[in-house]
Amino acid sequence: MKASEGKIGRVFVLRLEDGDVIPGCIEEFAAEKKISVGQVILVGGIGGGEVVSGPRRTDEMPPDPLLLPVDGAHEVVGAGVIAPDAQGKPVLHIHASLGRAGKATTGCLRPGVKTWLVAEAIILEITGAKAARLPDKDSGFSLLEV
Repeated sequence: MKASEGKIGRVFVLRLEDGDVIPGCIEEFAAEKKISVGQVILVGGIGGGEVVSGPRRTDEMPPDPLLLPVDGAHEVVGAGVIAPDAQGKPVLHIHASLGRAGKATTGCLRPGVKTWLVAEAIILEITGAKAARLPDKDSGFSLLEV
């Protein structure tokens, strides 16, 4: 395990509107507000897009993502971490659980999902922490380095 210590800076409350695409709209907000590192908590509705629900095979590198479509309005609760990429752009890695009609899908929202009606997010800015998302040649992912 590796760690970096920081302090809570600013706190933002966001109302995402129908059709806003996650994670892109949160990353754009973070860039506008110059949020380098932060935590995101998300609740609300999702109406379309795709989630990564694991690799197709756990023994292959780089992994082939298993993408599941989101068709129809789903409830959502998620948590994520914002950290800058190698160029300093904020990147949100967020996982969420989406539910509809008693069935749940859990996964990474990186490919993008659309807000259905409304979603709410809290961003807790973390100041002083050293963190970045850097390319990992084995997995092909940009992994958090602290």
